[in-house]
Amino acid sequence: MSSENTKGSLETSFQDTIATVQFGHPASNSFPRELLNQLTTEINELSRNENVSVIILKSQGTKAFCSGASFDELLQVENEEQGAEFFSGFAHLLNAMRNCNKLIIGRVQGKAVGGGVGIIAACDYTFATLLSDVKLSELAIGIGPFVIEPAVSRKIGKTAMAEMTLAAEQWKTAEWAFQKGLYSVLCDASNLDNDVQNFAKKLSSYNPEALQEMKKIIWVGTEQWESLLIERASITGKLVLSDFSRNALRQFKK
Repeated sequence: MSSENTKGSLETSFQDTIATVQFGHPASNSFPRELLNQLTTEINELSRNENVSVIILKSQGTKAFCSGASFDELLQVENEEQGAEFFSGFAHLLNAMRNCNKLIIGRVQGKAVGGGVGIIAACDYTFATLLSDVKLSELAIGIGPFVIEPAVSRKIGKTAMAEMTLAAEQWKTAEWAFQKGLYSVLCDASNLDNDVQNFAKKLSSYNPEALQEMKKIIWVGTEQWESLLIERASITGKLVLSDFSRNALRQFKK
């Protein structure tokens, strides 16, 4: 199945019991709300699909993996309710990935910023290349990585998360992200697809019931995220209305 419009594209393909979900957007694979909703719905549907045992999540192209939220839509937020609604899109996606009873393999070909780092952190196993640097730039635009923080901290720890967040304009190398645990495997770009496919095939050959039980164990203790991430979305939705944030977003767009 696939969908495509000016707000991005989403396509799912199937090979045996492996589903590959690819998202894309002309602005460095950023996420407008509509695309976030589509991806969330797709993850939920694949979770219920008895013919699928493993999901590969990837983005379009050979450059950036994901540049996070759409700046255009952030500038269109006019009140706290709209702000909370927009950022709850990431909350719903991360919860869908967490609740999905299929293991999700992330394929990260390039850089990731903000919400893109959160999506990587919500994958169960992740392959990346030496080009896959990461950055949490939210403080630089007057907000913070509040919605994705639980997912990022769960993967790399509070100390490394704080280091990324406070150095808001500094890229962390793919090697750093690998050492901290954000990436499971770091490989050459030329080997990325083969490595991902081979791992997915091996994983899909295991007992599906065992995989589902393992998924539950991996995410035990995160049940409070259902409400926590929505609360965090409200914090971000309020901050994005500040004069600081408005001016910073306009400067970033220039």
